[in-house]
Amino acid sequence: MIEIIDLHKSFNGQKVLNGVNLKIAEKEVVTIMGISGCGKSVLIKHLIGLLMPDKGSVLIEGVDITRLDTKGLDKIRERLGVLFQGGALFDSLTVYGNIAFPLREKTKLSKGESRDRVMHALEDVGLKGMGKKYPGELSGGMKKRVAVARALISEPAIVLFDEPTTGLDPIIASSIHALIKATHKKYGYTGVVISHEVPKIFEITDKVAMLYNGTIIEEGTPEEIQNSTNLIVRQFITGSHEGPIEY
Repeated sequence: MIEIIDLHKSFNGQKVLNGVNLKIAEKEVVTIMGISGCGKSVLIKHLIGLLMPDKGSVLIEGVDITRLDTKGLDKIRERLGVLFQGGALFDSLTVYGNIAFPLREKTKLSKGESRDRVMHALEDVGLKGMGKKYPGELSGGMKKRVAVARALISEPAIVLFDEPTTGLDPIIASSIHALIKATHKKYGYTGVVISHEVPKIFEITDKVAMLYNGTIIEEGTPEEIQNSTNLIVRQFITGSHEGPIEY
């Protein structure tokens, strides 16, 4: 479904991505983990064509999106749903309006069809009856649930989750992880999760890839990663201040 090949990206001479290679199978959920500032969000921006690499390719369903024009990128983006790190809700729109926004932009559904889909989405994320509220009236966890519903409303083939639990307390974070797991089971999308929340993230993912110094240094199942002998991986997942990772 997704293949990243020898991806390089620098900003003002500073290497952020330095030859990233990763394959993500259809309907698989893959978590890309790494320390803050390691380039995880830069990588996800390449998957939606918001950034173009200095070198390398990003293939989505066999199409190299780095070679597409704006029209081609827009067509690929119709297959994508994105949960941005901060939620990126529109403060001037209600919960209903925020969730319905992609349907107005990407589909030709009737008002009745859109309404039915939004109502079902609200139920899926546990926000039934909340459609008339505005983002300013919601808690952090509820905002994330709205953002998840919006990312899924057009039934995308691929969903990208950029730090879905950042800023949430452990209980709310666990509920968001459970929501991702439940919606993946229902819709069967291919998921890419950017996160540094270990070990909780291991509960919802099929594969984990560790990004460090601009490249994927190890990938495997959650069990394989947790049993890794790589000193960098071990230090990261245990949270130890001693090891090769310097802060």
